[in-house]
Amino acid sequence: MNIALIGYRGTGKSHVGRLLSQKLNLTYVSLDKAVAERAAMTIPQIVEKFGWPDFRDKETFEVRQVAGQDGLIVDCGGGVIERPENIELLRASSRIVWLQASVPVIVARIGGDDGRPALTAGKTFTEEIAEVLARRTPVYAAAAEFTVDTDSLSPEEIAARIAAFVTG
Repeated sequence: MNIALIGYRGTGKSHVGRLLSQKLNLTYVSLDKAVAERAAMTIPQIVEKFGWPDFRDKETFEVRQVAGQDGLIVDCGGGVIERPENIELLRASSRIVWLQASVPVIVARIGGDDGRPALTAGKTFTEEIAEVLARRTPVYAAAAEFTVDTDSLSPEEIAARIAAFVTG
């Protein structure tokens, strides 16, 4: 069984995933990193050259790869839940944990991150986050078996809560 971490950018998936990997002696896998490595391009380059649908195709390919393995902490990209197929693949092989955070906290955490292209046109950074998060929140909630609000917790506290959930 795997542990799949879902949630918007800036909710702590990468940091918490690495901590959980050490704590539970499981292998950490970043889907975004796997997509970028297989494509030999950054995510912004993939999106600029081929568009979001192609990136999502590549992401689904990587979800299939991890779904066929065991003993992983899977750091899912924020939009992995955009495709129901991904959720079903993850559900079949993983305990799905949603790391959530409020818009102001997400903005504070990722304000300077230019590693991802815009998801909406003509919006401010904060407006984009609020809009996309509002659309994705019900999907995250429906997909998750366990939820951790990360606003006021340290990565170590988040990892401890998840570890207690999966082992307890």
